[in-house]
Amino acid sequence: MRKLPAALTCMILGGILGLSSAAWTQQKTAKACQAEWRMDKAANQAKGVTEKAYVAECRASVATARPAAPSPQAATGKTVKACQEEWRADKAANQAKGVTEKAYVAECRSSVATAQPAAPPVKPASPQAATGQKTVKACQEEWRANKATNQANGITEKAYLVRCRVGGTAAQPPPAIPVSQTRAAPPAPSAPPVSSTVNPAPSTNGSAAPVAANQFSTEAEAKGHCASDTVVWVNLHSKIYHYAGHKTYGKTKAGAYMCERDTAAQGMRASKNEKHPG
Repeated sequence: MRKLPAALTCMILGGILGLSSAAWTQQKTAKACQAEWRMDKAANQAKGVTEKAYVAECRASVATARPAAPSPQAATGKTVKACQEEWRADKAANQAKGVTEKAYVAECRSSVATAQPAAPPVKPASPQAATGQKTVKACQEEWRANKATNQANGITEKAYLVRCRVGGTAAQPPPAIPVSQTRAAPPAPSAPPVSSTVNPAPSTNGSAAPVAANQFSTEAEAKGHCASDTVVWVNLHSKIYHYAGHKTYGKTKAGAYMCERDTAAQGMRASKNEKHPG
C-alpha cells in the first residue's frame, strides 16, 4: 500500500479537527432543550421557569468545547448507570447547586462524554435570574417562614408580596416599627421655677397674686422673710403701703405683703396719714 504524501495527510487531519470543533460549538436543537425542561418539569415550574423561556436560554447557550477525542461511547451517549455514578460521585456539590440526579442524567445522556465527567452541567439562567425579580411563590414562602413576626409587626402577606416582588432579590425588609414606638411621648410639663422671694400661692383675701420680687401673698411668709423688719401691705396700683391695723391692710384687691425695707427699691411709699407702729 502506498503511503500518502505528508502534505495531504496534514490537510485531512486539519479538516477533521475543523469539523470536530464546529460540531462542538453549534447550538442545541429546540427538541433537545424541550426534553431537558420536561425532564425536570416540576422543579422548573416551582421556580417559575416556563418551557418557552428555558428553550430560548438553552438555544442561546453554546456547548463548551471538549479537548478529548470523541469515543465510540460518545456517539451513542453514556449509559444511565454511568451518568448516575458521575452525579453520586459529586453528590454534595450537585445538591448545593440545585442539580438533581434526574436532570443530570438527562443532560449526561443527551451530551457526549466530557474530559471531566464529575463536573455537573451548567443549567441555563432562569427568567427570574435575568430580571432579578422573585416569583410570587418564593415571596409567599419567605413571608410564611416568618409569619408570627410579620403579623406582630402588622405586615400582611399581600403587602409583603408587593415589596418582595418590587425589591427582586433584595433581602427581607426589616420588620416595621410598632406604632406605639413611633409616637413620641409628650414631654413632661416642667415645674415652674420657684422664686425664693415671691410666693406663688394665691392670696387668702382674694387679692391678685404678687408679681415682683420680695412680694408675698400671706403675712406669715412676709414675716418669715423680713425677720426684725416691719411687714407692710402694699397697694400695687397706688404704690402706697399701710401698716397693720389700717382698714385696708391685707384687703386691697391688687396688693402684697412686703418688708418695709424693700418698698423703696420698687417705688413704694408710706401713707401720709399713718404713723410707723414702732
